[in-house]
Amino acid sequence: MEPVSGIHHVTAITSSAEKIYEFFTHILGMRLVKKTVNQDDIHTYHLFFADDKGSAGTDMTFFDFPNVPKGRHGNDEVSRTAFRVPDNEALNYWLERFDKYDVHHEEIQTVFGKQVLPFVDFDGQQYQLMSDEGNEGVASGTPWEKGPVPLAHAITGLGPVTLTYSDYDYIKAVLEQVYGMQEIAQEGERYLFEMGEGGNGAQIIVEIDKSLPPHQEGAGTVHHVAFRLKDKKAIDQWIERYRQFQLPNSGFVDRFYFKSLYARITRGILVELATDGPGFMGDEPYETLGEKLSLPPFLERDREAIEAQVRHIDTVRSTQVFIKE
Repeated sequence: MEPVSGIHHVTAITSSAEKIYEFFTHILGMRLVKKTVNQDDIHTYHLFFADDKGSAGTDMTFFDFPNVPKGRHGNDEVSRTAFRVPDNEALNYWLERFDKYDVHHEEIQTVFGKQVLPFVDFDGQQYQLMSDEGNEGVASGTPWEKGPVPLAHAITGLGPVTLTYSDYDYIKAVLEQVYGMQEIAQEGERYLFEMGEGGNGAQIIVEIDKSLPPHQEGAGTVHHVAFRLKDKKAIDQWIERYRQFQLPNSGFVDRFYFKSLYARITRGILVELATDGPGFMGDEPYETLGEKLSLPPFLERDREAIEAQVRHIDTVRSTQVFIKE
């Protein structure tokens, strides 16, 4: 059976599609590679920010549910998303950039031997930049060539995702026995698990905290994390694997841009398995990725009604020139 090979994407909830577009495009310098709608709630935008080519393992995506309340961080949560940058020097660049754009951040720290820079967005969504210096394992992506961040310092993909939970034995059993990961390091009540080829793009950090109340989903929290699989055949194998573990799941879901399978491993943590392809350039050319409202074929027939219901967001960048600073 094909094992999971790394982080595929992270999907979060935002209070404003417009503001998250500005934050990821102009401050973080990640490329909007798809502007579509939530396939389960077509009144809601689904925005995909990734590397220059929309590669698997590089995208952070957002739902903007109308009038969604602010979330609360706590226990039983996908609590922090990491982004990979080329080296330690890049983190010094980002310190200055965050200060320039008034992004709330902490100081550079060391976590499991890697330098990181924690920060939050306007919703309180928790992130960290992680240096790839000395990293081995799953390759990262390609920085956005025409974005505002110098390529030597730019974000190239997703790093370790942090889970906050109260029961170490349970979450360890799920990650190791169901998903085939290995625990490779410990720092106090923080544990590092690895899958596939390993490295920053294939790791999960587990923080054990018995004192926190359960998190409350809303703006500023993660909806789910997705792990990488190769193809539809692997999805079918995992449906059978979930059956063997008696783990309730969604069954096969065709998201058009990738194939998926969902399972809730705890009350608050939803895991998706997603295929690396077909990807985001099947319905838009490279030059104008994310500039129009893209709809999968089964929603295309409803385009007129959908466009009448979702507000217009100007995401045209092919006619703009971003000054790298």
